[in-house]
Amino acid sequence: MYEREYSERLTTPERAVRLVPACGSMAISMAVSQPPMLLAALETRIKTGEIQQLRAYYSHSVPAARAILKYEYLDVIRPHPFFLTQIERDLLQRGAEHGRKVVHYMPGNFSSMPRVLAEIGIDVLIVMVSPMDKAGFFSCGTNGDYTIPTARIARRVIVEVNPEMPRVFGDSAIHISDVDAIIEHQSTLPELPTRPVTDLDRKISEYVIEMVPDRATMQIGVGAVPNAVCAALKSHKDLGIHTEMMSPALASLIQAGAVSNKYKNIHRHKNVYTLAAGGRDLYGFLNDNSSMELYSVDHVNDPYIIGQNDNVVSINAFLEVGLDGAVNSEVVQGRQYSAPGGQLDFVRGAQLSKGGKSILTAYSTAMGGQVSRIVPKIEGPATDPRADTQYIVTEYGVANLLGKSVAERAEALIAIAHPKFRDDLIRQGQRLGYL
Repeated sequence: MYEREYSERLTTPERAVRLVPACGSMAISMAVSQPPMLLAALETRIKTGEIQQLRAYYSHSVPAARAILKYEYLDVIRPHPFFLTQIERDLLQRGAEHGRKVVHYMPGNFSSMPRVLAEIGIDVLIVMVSPMDKAGFFSCGTNGDYTIPTARIARRVIVEVNPEMPRVFGDSAIHISDVDAIIEHQSTLPELPTRPVTDLDRKISEYVIEMVPDRATMQIGVGAVPNAVCAALKSHKDLGIHTEMMSPALASLIQAGAVSNKYKNIHRHKNVYTLAAGGRDLYGFLNDNSSMELYSVDHVNDPYIIGQNDNVVSINAFLEVGLDGAVNSEVVQGRQYSAPGGQLDFVRGAQLSKGGKSILTAYSTAMGGQVSRIVPKIEGPATDPRADTQYIVTEYGVANLLGKSVAERAEALIAIAHPKFRDDLIRQGQRLGYL
């Protein structure tokens, strides 16, 4: 019944991007769902001088976004990322060399992004979706995040239909009635490289696994430690999944039979996520799998939604932790490296859960052992304020900061620091008045 509407909106990439204003605001979908053909067509408009000043709001750019995120275009394209990748870090470096402000980073928790974009006002959203179903819906497959809410408030929506995009369940789709232009283009979905698991990763995972009971509801980040944790959890029973990102390691845990979701209080029997990235096997696993439910990030990452499930265990990574418990997970050597993402959302949500635990992990050192990740005071912003942090884990053990004084926190963190830094941390703690 929607075939006529589809054919009326179907057009070429060149015509579709005519809906992008020369001056105004554009939202680009996130990560895997960034539309390569639309971005390439928009680059042509940039080259011909048709774009004058376009603010681009997005998170976690992938190579397709390089079409418009080029240094020579930044007099007319104004990137406003909520999460930085190597693309933005390279642009920031070049801008610093020339004394130019070229990237306009937007700090904030991931869960707030849909609301922020709605308040800003978005002229046009561009996004990659699955083919339309018979009810007129395009599934967003890998990305609910801010994409679905923004499709409902943007003045114009342009979709790039890709049969490679999986079709999933939940509140996961954009209806054709909200779409202004459609293009069709088949392309391989971006893949997330996998870090090999080391002995240190396995050691940290051993401490983590001891804190995870059967029937826990899991949120697990990405990286080698989470991969090691997922591998070790395969002997657990009746786990649940309510996570920001669906990864290959989590999919493998589900396929191993360790996940039933039947003891969750909300979204029972369903694996809930707001974005997915991995490889072809993961995307195939997501497709037409009724256990996989995609929701927007203001739902999945809402601490009060997270806390409705019992025994939530949230596992994420940090860059450095101060002796008072404040955590920096986004700034390296004084420069913005990534972003808070949804870390604080789940740090808080897990602790609102009956029996919940928030766990942050990292190696005790960085830069080949030259730098301690446990520091007197963090150098960056407090991604996780000291009032919110609970468990910190390194290869030397676990520090539980809940209910601890500053002195007790400092002592617990020094005990899991690398031994060669402990004496200096004691001296610095005394100097700061912590000890």
